[in-house]
Amino acid sequence: MTRIGDTSDLGVVLLGAPPAPRPGASPAPGAFPAPPSSASLASRSGSSPEPEYEGSPGRRTNDRPLPVANGSVVRADGGTVCEVLLGRRPPRFIIEEADRAGIAAYRALRRKVFVEEQRLFQGHDLDEHDSDPRTVVLVARGREGAVLGGVRLGPATGGPDIGWWRGGRLAVDPAERGWAGIGPALVRAACARAEAAGALRFEATVQPRAEAMFARLGWHTVRTVMVAGAAHLLMRRPIGRIAALAESTKRPLGSLLAGLAPGGPGYVGDDGAPVPGGDLVAACDAILPAMVERDPEWAGWCSVLVNCNDLAAMGAVPVGLLDALGARDVRAAERVLAGLRGAAGAYDISVLGGHTQLGVPAALSVTALGRAEHLVPGGGGRPGHRVRLTADLGGGWRPGYTGRQWDSTSGRRTPELRAMLGAVAAARPAAAKDVSMAGIAGTLGMLAEASGCGAVLDVAAVPRPGAATMGDWLTCFPGFAMLTADEPGRPGLAAGPATGAECAELVDGQGVMLRWPDGELTEVIAGPVTGMGTAGDPAPEGRGGQEGRNAQRRRTAQSEQEERGRPA
Repeated sequence: MTRIGDTSDLGVVLLGAPPAPRPGASPAPGAFPAPPSSASLASRSGSSPEPEYEGSPGRRTNDRPLPVANGSVVRADGGTVCEVLLGRRPPRFIIEEADRAGIAAYRALRRKVFVEEQRLFQGHDLDEHDSDPRTVVLVARGREGAVLGGVRLGPATGGPDIGWWRGGRLAVDPAERGWAGIGPALVRAACARAEAAGALRFEATVQPRAEAMFARLGWHTVRTVMVAGAAHLLMRRPIGRIAALAESTKRPLGSLLAGLAPGGPGYVGDDGAPVPGGDLVAACDAILPAMVERDPEWAGWCSVLVNCNDLAAMGAVPVGLLDALGARDVRAAERVLAGLRGAAGAYDISVLGGHTQLGVPAALSVTALGRAEHLVPGGGGRPGHRVRLTADLGGGWRPGYTGRQWDSTSGRRTPELRAMLGAVAAARPAAAKDVSMAGIAGTLGMLAEASGCGAVLDVAAVPRPGAATMGDWLTCFPGFAMLTADEPGRPGLAAGPATGAECAELVDGQGVMLRWPDGELTEVIAGPVTGMGTAGDPAPEGRGGQEGRNAQRRRTAQSEQEERGRPA
């Protein structure tokens, strides 16, 4: 800590002259004193002699340290600013990302532990991960700055980071083991750092004697592996990012919408709702009030974007919008409508009407209407179908929404946007869903649930922009992104500037698994996403049935023909 002068610190400045050293004690500068015992604190009650004052008024000397709020002690020979102001000592160690000197100290500690003490390696324990620039080293530093422990972590594979990370070489100075909790703290810090880097799989090879500690921290054992000729345990830390997003955004829908049967048979839980008696499809989306308040123009743009995507996933061509806007004043309403107007122009879709209310909290909801020659359901997949992700990888993170909202559309021209919107209608896959609040993995789970299946996502095959980590990309709103399911070998979507690739398959069961390059499967969604159940087959007649709409069109055409054949 910073000290004032040669021997004084802030405690001296606040309390007066430094107390005399204890008999026989000569603590080093910066030493942290032990707290006094309860007996010594009690001895300073009224039964103790009053301290003698000398010198100018208000300045005193005291041959005993003074207690503060929680029993810590302020001493001139070891007190710190932290102790004086906070009434407690600073932590015994802190964990930080190592600089070059910290890495050197960490490697020296590894040599001491793994080469000299445990004799797992000869000469050194360095390997290819130490030379990988993506490797992160975390170190625990003591109060004097010495490295007391460390751990390294980074991508498990060469090439692009696909969200599979490994930790390793956890080492703690032998003199600091057990009592300080450095090892568990380093493990927790490594988990947090890996998740912040977008990891969706995090593993470590652990010596058997450390299994219990890792288990207490939430890790589970996968299998036994050999490291340097010695048996180790491969342990994995579950990462619940995808499941948590699906749970918070979609899981309540089943109970909330019970009895409404939105979409009708064959289209339950779809992105849009077929209107009975014709080829009309309706979609409706509300924008988060916080987003309307924080970024009004972007909220207006997105209200058009998400509705157009919903219609496109159904194989429908957008024909018009209706908006309902609440705003605190005219200026706020103008900003929202500027974004909505700009998006409507870019997508070449008319705003047919709506409602505006001023003097109220921010709110925005838009309904879109479209027409479909052939409806594509979200629940038309079957086990064995291949799933393709078609996404616009252009653009970048929306300012203020890094890791959550990818803006791939605001810089596109109208022909590009219309090409993406028309791709599903042209390809007519067995099933399609646009990616929205639940992210790519969660939306895949919704498509699988509506189809009565489970899904396996091949992580390394997912088309992804270079600026997005895998964890962010699979859980963000990606602008334009469509998941389509069909028989193997069917051609992909011709979607203008968007990029497509087969990256998943539908399987028997339920939920979503991630498949990694080493063949491992990790579960990210254990069961149904929405609880709305399977969509079933479209009804041959009635609400939402494709055959019903075709029959209605035939009846209309026949009636028009008969009308034309009548004499004037």
